[in-house]
Amino acid sequence: MKKIIFLDVDGTLVDYEGCLPESAVTAVRQAREKGHRVYICTGRSKAEVYPYLWDIGLDGMIGGNGSYVEDKGQVVLHRLITPEQCKRIVDWLHSRGLEFYLESNNGLFASENFETAALPAIRLYSKRKERDNAPKITVRSAFPDMIFGETLYRDDINKVSFVLSSYQDYLDAKAAFPDLKAGVWGGKDEEALFGDLGVKDLDKAAAIDALLCHLHADIKDTIAFGDAKIDIPMLKYCSYGVAMGNGGAEIKAMADEVTDGVEQDGLYKAFERLGLLE
Repeated sequence: MKKIIFLDVDGTLVDYEGCLPESAVTAVRQAREKGHRVYICTGRSKAEVYPYLWDIGLDGMIGGNGSYVEDKGQVVLHRLITPEQCKRIVDWLHSRGLEFYLESNNGLFASENFETAALPAIRLYSKRKERDNAPKITVRSAFPDMIFGETLYRDDINKVSFVLSSYQDYLDAKAAFPDLKAGVWGGKDEEALFGDLGVKDLDKAAAIDALLCHLHADIKDTIAFGDAKIDIPMLKYCSYGVAMGNGGAEIKAMADEVTDGVEQDGLYKAFERLGLLE
């Protein structure tokens, strides 16, 4: 039976420095040669899905943690933050003195002082991910295609990420925007470094459901791979869920299987064990 495979990107398909193992490329290409479909399912917007990822040979993508779905170039679903919501978010973050960036399929748009204000959080995030270059990383090296100096009142935004001065900023954002989905990343709960605001009632699982409806496919044929808490709904929804060895304790505990880490060819090994390369 041919499978539909969903891969988180950061920490699953690529390591935390964005390096793509050759074994992962081989796994995806061989699986697709055998007739399986492979989609990335990521928090990234399409602007952050760079050519080296598409060049693997993907069937499509789910982006923005579920706000965007694409199959072979066809847009299946795209729900945006409204222009009015975007303006409210920007004004609220400015009033709090919090720096942020707007995530769009057309690019990442940084607030006025994001480059300097976000640097400590970016370096700490990199250190937690055990990146060798953490002390030297810059915002521009972490986000090479980030756009500075553009208008921040926009109509093409999937979600917004902002630097937390404390966990209270997230709690206040959640209260201030009940019409949006509030989250954190870069650490668990009070250790989080960033907050985010996105379209309400969407997650990776809901997006997969929309794609399966589009494909007239059965959930029993789905396999999901992830490494983080935000991937748990995807692994719960799909018929079989694989956690990466470099992943967090929560996703490992609920997964059907734990494979090796990204850098230990975990994706290829799992594809092989699951018979996806035969």
